Amino acid sequence: MKPWETVERAQVPDVGEVVLARRDEEYVLRVRGQTLMSSRQHGSEMAMAEAGCANLTADAPARVLVGGLGFGFTVRAVLDRLGPGARIVVAELIAPVVAWNRGLLAPLAKAPLEDPRVTVVEGDVGKVMRRQQGAFDTILLDVDNGPTALTHPDNDSLYDLTGVSHAFNALRSNGTLVVWSAGPSPAFVKRLEEVGFSVQLLHPTAHGTKGSRHTLFVARRVPKTKSQSSSRPPSRR
Repeated sequence: MKPWETVERAQVPDVGEVVLARRDEEYVLRVRGQTLMSSRQHGSEMAMAEAGCANLTADAPARVLVGGLGFGFTVRAVLDRLGPGARIVVAELIAPVVAWNRGLLAPLAKAPLEDPRVTVVEGDVGKVMRRQQGAFDTILLDVDNGPTALTHPDNDSLYDLTGVSHAFNALRSNGTLVVWSAGPSPAFVKRLEEVGFSVQLLHPTAHGTKGSRHTLFVARRVPKTKSQSSSRPPSRR
Protein backbone atom coordinates (compact mmCIF):
# COMPACT_ATOMS: atom_id res chain seq x y z
CA MET A 1 0.00 0.00 0.00
CA LYS A 2 1.23 3.46 -0.87
CA PRO A 3 2.57 5.34 2.19
CA TRP A 4 1.10 8.61 3.47
CA GLU A 5 2.89 11.78 2.43
CA THR A 6 3.02 14.74 4.82
CA VAL A 7 2.14 17.85 2.81
CA GLU A 8 1.70 20.41 5.62
CA ARG A 9 2.70 20.58 9.26
CA ALA A 10 2.08 23.22 11.93
CA GLN A 11 2.53 23.69 15.66
CA VAL A 12 -0.63 25.20 17.16
CA PRO A 13 -0.62 26.68 20.69
CA ASP A 14 -2.63 24.61 23.20
CA VAL A 15 -3.30 22.00 20.49
CA GLY A 16 0.10 20.61 19.48
CA GLU A 17 1.27 19.35 16.13
CA VAL A 18 -1.29 19.43 13.32
CA VAL A 19 -0.41 17.44 10.21
CA LEU A 20 -2.08 17.31 6.81
CA ALA A 21 -1.18 14.11 4.99
CA ARG A 22 -2.11 12.75 1.56
CA ARG A 23 -2.28 9.35 -0.11
CA ASP A 24 -3.38 9.41 -3.74
CA GLU A 25 -6.55 11.59 -3.75
CA GLU A 26 -7.30 11.24 -0.02
CA TYR A 27 -6.29 13.75 2.65
CA VAL A 28 -6.29 13.20 6.41
CA LEU A 29 -5.90 15.68 9.24
CA ARG A 30 -3.96 14.46 12.28
CA VAL A 31 -3.64 16.15 15.64
CA ARG A 32 -0.85 14.95 17.94
CA GLY A 33 -0.58 11.79 15.85
CA GLN A 34 -4.29 10.91 15.96
CA THR A 35 -6.38 11.00 12.78
CA LEU A 36 -9.18 13.52 13.25
CA MET A 37 -10.80 13.34 9.81
CA SER A 38 -10.48 12.01 6.26
CA SER A 39 -11.55 13.67 3.02
CA ARG A 40 -13.05 10.35 1.86
CA GLN A 41 -15.39 10.09 4.83
CA HIS A 42 -17.71 13.08 4.81
CA GLY A 43 -21.15 11.49 4.58
CA SER A 44 -22.07 12.57 8.11
CA GLU A 45 -21.00 16.16 7.38
CA MET A 46 -23.42 16.26 4.43
CA ALA A 47 -26.14 14.77 6.64
CA MET A 48 -25.44 17.50 9.21
CA ALA A 49 -26.17 20.23 6.70
CA GLU A 50 -29.29 18.47 5.46
CA ALA A 51 -30.69 18.11 9.00
CA GLY A 52 -29.79 21.66 9.96
CA CYS A 53 -31.31 23.23 6.86
CA ALA A 54 -34.42 21.03 6.72
CA ASN A 55 -36.67 23.81 8.05
CA LEU A 56 -35.10 26.56 5.92
CA THR A 57 -36.35 27.52 2.48
CA ALA A 58 -33.85 28.10 -0.31
CA ASP A 59 -34.89 31.75 -0.74
CA ALA A 60 -34.86 32.62 2.98
CA PRO A 61 -32.25 35.07 4.32
CA ALA A 62 -31.08 32.42 6.76
CA ARG A 63 -28.17 32.85 9.14
CA VAL A 64 -26.12 29.73 9.82
CA LEU A 65 -23.18 29.21 12.16
CA VAL A 66 -20.77 26.38 11.36
CA GLY A 67 -18.41 25.45 14.17
CA GLY A 68 -15.46 23.51 12.77
CA LEU A 69 -14.32 23.90 9.17
CA GLY A 70 -12.73 20.51 8.55
CA PHE A 71 -12.27 20.00 4.81
CA GLY A 72 -15.15 22.37 3.98
CA PHE A 73 -17.78 19.76 3.10
CA THR A 74 -20.33 20.95 5.67
CA VAL A 75 -20.04 24.56 4.52
CA ARG A 76 -20.36 23.50 0.88
CA ALA A 77 -23.49 21.46 1.65
CA VAL A 78 -25.10 24.44 3.42
CA LEU A 79 -24.27 26.77 0.52
CA ASP A 80 -25.81 24.34 -1.98
CA ARG A 81 -29.07 24.23 0.00
CA LEU A 82 -29.53 27.96 0.56
CA GLY A 83 -30.00 30.92 -1.72
CA PRO A 84 -28.13 34.19 -2.28
CA GLY A 85 -29.67 35.84 0.78
CA ALA A 86 -28.13 33.38 3.23
CA ARG A 87 -25.19 34.26 5.43
CA ILE A 88 -22.88 31.59 6.85
CA VAL A 89 -20.38 32.24 9.65
CA VAL A 90 -17.62 29.63 9.95
CA ALA A 91 -15.69 29.50 13.23
CA GLU A 92 -12.44 27.50 13.18
CA LEU A 93 -10.01 27.46 16.10
CA ILE A 94 -7.00 26.05 14.21
CA ALA A 95 -5.72 28.80 11.91
CA PRO A 96 -3.67 26.49 9.61
CA VAL A 97 -6.85 24.58 8.75
CA VAL A 98 -8.34 27.81 7.42
CA ALA A 99 -5.19 28.57 5.42
CA TRP A 100 -5.11 25.05 3.92
CA ASN A 101 -8.79 25.32 2.94
CA ARG A 102 -8.04 28.55 1.13
CA GLY A 103 -5.14 26.87 -0.68
CA LEU A 104 -4.44 23.28 -1.64
CA LEU A 105 -7.62 21.86 -0.02
CA ALA A 106 -9.97 24.33 -1.71
CA PRO A 107 -10.86 22.03 -4.67
CA LEU A 108 -12.11 19.24 -2.37
CA ALA A 109 -15.40 21.02 -1.59
CA LYS A 110 -15.41 23.45 -4.52
CA ALA A 111 -13.79 26.33 -2.61
CA PRO A 112 -16.63 27.19 -0.20
CA LEU A 113 -14.61 29.93 1.53
CA GLU A 114 -14.55 31.90 -1.72
CA ASP A 115 -18.34 32.23 -1.68
CA PRO A 116 -19.36 35.82 -0.73
CA ARG A 117 -22.03 34.45 1.63
CA VAL A 118 -19.32 33.02 3.90
CA THR A 119 -17.52 34.85 6.72
CA VAL A 120 -14.65 33.08 8.50
CA VAL A 121 -13.85 33.67 12.17
CA GLU A 122 -10.52 32.22 13.29
CA GLY A 123 -11.40 31.50 16.88
CA ASP A 124 -13.65 29.76 19.37
CA VAL A 125 -17.20 29.05 18.18
CA GLY A 126 -18.28 29.20 21.82
CA LYS A 127 -17.35 32.88 21.95
CA VAL A 128 -19.34 33.54 18.76
CA MET A 129 -22.43 31.97 20.34
CA ARG A 130 -22.03 33.97 23.54
CA ARG A 131 -21.68 37.25 21.64
CA GLN A 132 -24.58 36.73 19.23
CA GLN A 133 -27.70 35.74 21.11
CA GLY A 134 -30.80 35.05 19.03
CA ALA A 135 -28.75 35.50 15.85
CA PHE A 136 -28.87 32.15 14.03
CA ASP A 137 -31.48 29.95 12.43
CA THR A 138 -29.11 26.97 12.46
CA ILE A 139 -25.94 26.06 14.33
CA LEU A 140 -23.84 23.12 13.13
CA LEU A 141 -21.15 21.98 15.55
CA ASP A 142 -18.50 19.62 14.21
CA VAL A 143 -15.80 20.40 16.74
CA ASP A 144 -13.18 17.94 17.95
CA ASN A 145 -14.58 14.45 18.57
CA GLY A 146 -18.00 15.62 19.70
CA PRO A 147 -19.04 15.66 23.39
CA THR A 148 -15.79 13.82 24.25
CA ALA A 149 -13.01 16.25 23.34
CA LEU A 150 -9.91 14.83 21.66
CA THR A 151 -7.75 17.68 20.42
CA HIS A 152 -8.33 20.57 22.82
CA PRO A 153 -9.51 20.34 26.46
CA ASP A 154 -11.30 23.69 26.22
CA ASN A 155 -13.67 22.16 23.66
CA ASP A 156 -15.35 20.34 26.55
CA SER A 157 -16.99 23.63 27.46
CA LEU A 158 -19.04 23.53 24.25
CA TYR A 159 -20.81 20.40 25.43
CA ASP A 160 -21.37 21.00 29.13
CA LEU A 161 -24.62 22.49 30.44
CA THR A 162 -23.36 26.06 30.13
CA GLY A 163 -22.15 25.52 26.56
CA VAL A 164 -25.44 23.94 25.53
CA SER A 165 -27.27 26.91 27.08
CA HIS A 166 -25.15 29.32 25.01
CA ALA A 167 -26.11 27.40 21.86
CA PHE A 168 -29.79 27.52 22.83
CA ASN A 169 -29.63 31.28 23.41
CA ALA A 170 -27.76 31.93 20.15
CA LEU A 171 -30.63 30.41 18.15
CA ARG A 172 -33.75 32.16 16.96
CA SER A 173 -37.16 30.74 17.83
CA ASN A 174 -37.63 27.36 16.10
CA GLY A 175 -33.88 27.25 15.41
CA THR A 176 -31.92 24.02 15.05
CA LEU A 177 -28.66 22.87 16.60
CA VAL A 178 -26.93 19.86 15.03
CA VAL A 179 -23.95 18.36 16.85
CA TRP A 180 -21.61 15.82 15.24
CA SER A 181 -20.20 13.06 17.44
CA ALA A 182 -18.08 9.98 16.93
CA GLY A 183 -20.60 8.05 19.01
CA PRO A 184 -23.73 8.28 21.18
CA SER A 185 -23.92 10.07 24.53
CA PRO A 186 -27.06 9.71 26.66
CA ALA A 187 -25.66 12.27 29.10
CA PHE A 188 -25.37 14.84 26.32
CA VAL A 189 -28.96 14.19 25.22
CA LYS A 190 -30.05 14.84 28.80
CA ARG A 191 -28.21 18.17 28.87
CA LEU A 192 -29.80 19.24 25.58
CA GLU A 193 -33.26 18.42 26.88
CA GLU A 194 -32.56 20.12 30.19
CA VAL A 195 -32.06 23.52 28.56
CA GLY A 196 -35.20 23.19 26.43
CA PHE A 197 -34.25 21.37 23.23
CA SER A 198 -36.30 18.62 21.59
CA VAL A 199 -33.75 16.00 20.50
CA GLN A 200 -33.62 13.52 17.63
CA LEU A 201 -30.69 11.19 16.95
CA LEU A 202 -29.43 10.32 13.47
CA HIS A 203 -26.73 7.77 12.62
CA PRO A 204 -25.36 8.48 9.13
CA THR A 205 -22.50 6.49 7.64
CA ALA A 206 -19.09 8.04 7.13
CA HIS A 207 -18.87 7.34 3.39
CA GLY A 208 -22.04 7.00 1.32
CA THR A 209 -23.78 3.85 2.53
CA LYS A 210 -20.54 2.36 3.85
CA GLY A 211 -18.16 2.86 6.72
CA SER A 212 -18.61 3.48 10.42
CA ARG A 213 -21.70 5.24 11.69
CA HIS A 214 -21.44 8.56 13.44
CA THR A 215 -24.04 10.23 15.65
CA LEU A 216 -25.85 13.49 14.94
CA PHE A 217 -27.75 15.16 17.76
CA VAL A 218 -30.49 17.18 16.06
CA ALA A 219 -31.80 19.57 18.71
CA ARG A 220 -34.66 21.94 17.93
CA ARG A 221 -35.47 25.00 19.98
CA VAL A 222 -39.17 24.45 20.56
CA PRO A 223 -41.03 27.66 21.50
CA LYS A 224 -42.45 27.56 24.99
CA THR A 225 -46.20 27.50 25.33
CA LYS A 226 -47.98 30.25 27.21
CA SER A 227 -48.38 28.02 30.25
CA GLN A 228 -44.70 27.02 30.20
CA SER A 229 -43.47 30.62 29.99
CA SER A 230 -45.66 31.81 32.86
CA SER A 231 -43.74 32.19 36.11
CA ARG A 232 -46.84 32.71 38.25
CA PRO A 233 -47.25 29.90 40.82
CA PRO A 234 -50.59 28.11 40.95
CA SER A 235 -53.21 29.50 43.33
CA ARG A 236 -53.57 27.77 46.67
CA ARG A 237 -57.18 28.90 47.17
